[in-house]
Amino acid sequence: MLEPQESEAAFWVIAGHALTVVKRLAVGAMRRYNRLEVEVDAPLPDLPSLIVSNHGFSAVGDLNVLALLAVLDDLDDGRPVIILTHQMAWTVGMGKLVEQLGAREANPEVAIEALTHGHHVVVFPGGDRDASKDWAHRNRVSFFGRSGFARVAMKVGAPIVPVVTAGAGESLLVLNDGRFLAEALRLDRLLRADALPISVSIPWGLSVGVTGVVPYLPLPTKVRTAVLPAIRPRKGDTPERLARRVEAAMQQRMTRMTEHRKPLLG
Repeated sequence: MLEPQESEAAFWVIAGHALTVVKRLAVGAMRRYNRLEVEVDAPLPDLPSLIVSNHGFSAVGDLNVLALLAVLDDLDDGRPVIILTHQMAWTVGMGKLVEQLGAREANPEVAIEALTHGHHVVVFPGGDRDASKDWAHRNRVSFFGRSGFARVAMKVGAPIVPVVTAGAGESLLVLNDGRFLAEALRLDRLLRADALPISVSIPWGLSVGVTGVVPYLPLPTKVRTAVLPAIRPRKGDTPERLARRVEAAMQQRMTRMTEHRKPLLG
């Protein structure tokens, strides 16, 4: 008979395998349902890289995250990949589960350790504000002044690989990012949550915050993802300046990808 600690370890291993299967199914379904189209301007650098992506919508089932996983599969680089994730997963007791998929709590120390051990690291600098953009701002790339990822890249000498995904913001109708609600409920202090989106989705209808943490049925919007050439610091760069340059490059590509876009159709 297994000891309690052994039983717990076995449970998480089995859960991890099950979650891996679910991930593969979800990525495969998204490829077909959302007609994923991928453009790769350049392969990943030989060095461990900091892969910077924009969010689509929500934390669970974010189409941008699924698109990024699909891209990583296509690139087949061979290096392990660590995905930095909002600490809320650990706050609600799901940390060990998401860790089975290579997720780790987002903080500079974790990123530095992973990069120095030869792993690629994925980061979404915009955080939950980026994942809660309303319809009018669905094609905007914004880090909201955050530059910690650039500081990490400069410290360890890692190239930054921007990955831009368009279309996920049309998978539902976000009316407002709900920042005023998050502030009023003090969620920034309780859960480090800066947004509580008000949205209309299937099957939840009009809801507040629900689609941010519970999967919804996305509309069949066409999703396009582009892997940009690596960006490296220039002489005299500060983390803030480097972060703005990465953000600008991603916005420029997003604008090109959506300039003639028709909602849902692509």
